[in-house]
Amino acid sequence: MNYNWNWKIFLEPNPMGTGTYLDLLLSGLVLTLKTALLAWIIALAVGSIVGVLRTLPSRGAYWFGFCWVEFFRNMPLLVQLFLWFFVLPEILPRAAGLWLKQLPNAPFWTAAIGVGLFMSARVAVQLQAGIGSLPRGQKMAATALGLTTVQGYRYVLLPMAFRIILPPLTSEFLNTIKNTAVAITIGLIELTGQARSMQEFSFQVFEAFTAATILYLLVNAVVVTAMRFLERYVAIPGYITGK
Repeated sequence: MNYNWNWKIFLEPNPMGTGTYLDLLLSGLVLTLKTALLAWIIALAVGSIVGVLRTLPSRGAYWFGFCWVEFFRNMPLLVQLFLWFFVLPEILPRAAGLWLKQLPNAPFWTAAIGVGLFMSARVAVQLQAGIGSLPRGQKMAATALGLTTVQGYRYVLLPMAFRIILPPLTSEFLNTIKNTAVAITIGLIELTGQARSMQEFSFQVFEAFTAATILYLLVNAVVVTAMRFLERYVAIPGYITGK
């Protein structure tokens, strides 16, 4: 293969005038992390509510949670981002549509909310499974103590369920980070977008995407390590992952 490798390209100034090509990639990494963190907060908050609704005896609450999960889980993320970014402003009233189109950093907010809602369906299913895996005596004991349904979930069921589902939640968080790469299609220039810009400016395609791959792997390694420490910290001795 007739390809000129040039690993020193990262120290050369980029055409954007914002430093070197390495600075370009690092700025994309920062935007990736910001988008992923906001998306994960949305996914965890909304997914927790929907997951609880799917475990309540109320048929209305269950079907609301069921429809939410099926809508966001079964539609491709790319299609959802297109709907929120391109379609939604057109079907809203004119004033609201113009406000969305002129919103500063619209690709960032759309990506964070879109990825967050998409991942909320997965979090909801994980939480439902975690609650369902608890012994029935947990809920019965909460009722016997005189706790309301909200108090039972807050003080008894959810703390135990989240401990059980920490490993799969780690995977979902990693998926959230990786899913931000899809936002390049709506104009968010995160890490993948900056790597693409670098290869277009310098024609060093292998170096650009090799560096992006390494940065993704480093971030994922940090997340996995941190979550392992968290699992050990919250583990209950003699139960689940506790010793």
